[in-house]
Amino acid sequence: MAGMDFSMDISPEMRVWISPSLIEANYILSLSRMELQGVIQQELEVNPALEMDEKHVCSSCGGILEGNFCHNCMMSQDEKPKEDSWEDFPEQMYTLSAPRSREDSDEFDPMTLVANGMSVQEQILSDVATLSHNGDQFLAEYVINSLDEHGLVSQSVDEIAAETNRTVDEIERVIKNIQAVAPVGAGARDLQECLLIQLDYLGDVGVDVPGHVKPIIQNYLKEFGAHKFGYIAKELGITHDDVEDARDFIREHLNPFPMQNDQARTWKTPQESPFVAPDVIVSIKDGELHVDVVETRDYHLKMNSMYDQIARQLGRSRTKGDFNDGEREPVRDHVNRAKLFISNIQQRRDTLYRISRCIVDLQEDFLRGGVRELRPLTRAIVAQQVGVHESTVSRATANKYVMLPTRKVIAFSDFFTPSLSVKDIIREMIENETDPLTDRKICDLLAKQGIRIARRTVAKYRAELNVLPSTMR
Repeated sequence: MAGMDFSMDISPEMRVWISPSLIEANYILSLSRMELQGVIQQELEVNPALEMDEKHVCSSCGGILEGNFCHNCMMSQDEKPKEDSWEDFPEQMYTLSAPRSREDSDEFDPMTLVANGMSVQEQILSDVATLSHNGDQFLAEYVINSLDEHGLVSQSVDEIAAETNRTVDEIERVIKNIQAVAPVGAGARDLQECLLIQLDYLGDVGVDVPGHVKPIIQNYLKEFGAHKFGYIAKELGITHDDVEDARDFIREHLNPFPMQNDQARTWKTPQESPFVAPDVIVSIKDGELHVDVVETRDYHLKMNSMYDQIARQLGRSRTKGDFNDGEREPVRDHVNRAKLFISNIQQRRDTLYRISRCIVDLQEDFLRGGVRELRPLTRAIVAQQVGVHESTVSRATANKYVMLPTRKVIAFSDFFTPSLSVKDIIREMIENETDPLTDRKICDLLAKQGIRIARRTVAKYRAELNVLPSTMR
């Protein structure tokens, strides 16, 4: 048996090592504005060496003032600000208030433009107002509030008439209006009416409804619920398989709880309105596009003066002095952590500004002319222009939003989605169509405009626009 030989060799090796500070910097960069607020607040609570600096900022550019003078704008804040032009604030053209001054406009909070999500009941009430006559809106609100969790009217017409001092005919008219704008089947008086409303809707949109489904719902709903299929088949003169086919159709296409299905949860609202705040604001001033990183005006962090002084003393002193090891190390840890955190915040601002400035320059036509001017752009192109890695651009733009000069808030990802311009053209074609355009016809019309995409791509974009096929429009 051969003996075992143990030896130790030293050889150089090169490998990538990611420092903790780089990991922390990338994490800070990936945060949205609202997430950053939470992280800063948490850091202020746990690190006594870090504090918020209450500095006055310029009302025009957001820069830090020295006294009342801004070196960026080269003007004193005591000077009377000039009034904003209608071009800077186009929404003022549609208000009755007087034009705001520069001082007022810079106090504008972008969060005031974020829409609140509406409940299904609120959306129904808003839509039924377009069909209501004088005095019907109050009655419609009463009926909508009386809907149960399934979407059915919980009170009888006579009870509603007694409560509201309105006639039965008026209540019937309002209920019909509610049924016209609500999720299909909602606003019905009972389960039978709910299913019949859905059945009529399916017939209107072109769904092939078996002929014996409606008679079963109209005349034998209780027996159908009790699974008396043989009795129903005998009464209607159809086979047992026909009744089972009706059962399968009803299970697949009808819903006894119209306010609890997926369609109701997204009724007239494709998705729940997210509460977002712009991380970057793009504005037009004097004909030029300006980029403003929002938190630059909000967060001015600095070292706590006492901790900074102690850290300097410890750095200059070679002896322990008045501090023991248990006191020196926490001070150094807090100070180093605060310096790193401030540096990462500043690096985030600079990186986000440079990337935003590059995107604004490359997509200037889109910002000035609308979605039709959106040009193909990739994160790799932006990374090359800015001089950073593509992953840095991805982190800096992920889950972040931009407010355009029109005050519309969009995701950064929209700048890298050239299909938005094609979708806008498709939407316009469908809105202006006289006869329903098929996907193939839309594809041919786009080709005449120099846009060559496949028919299945048109179908995908149409579905993303929540537009029904031509056979159902």
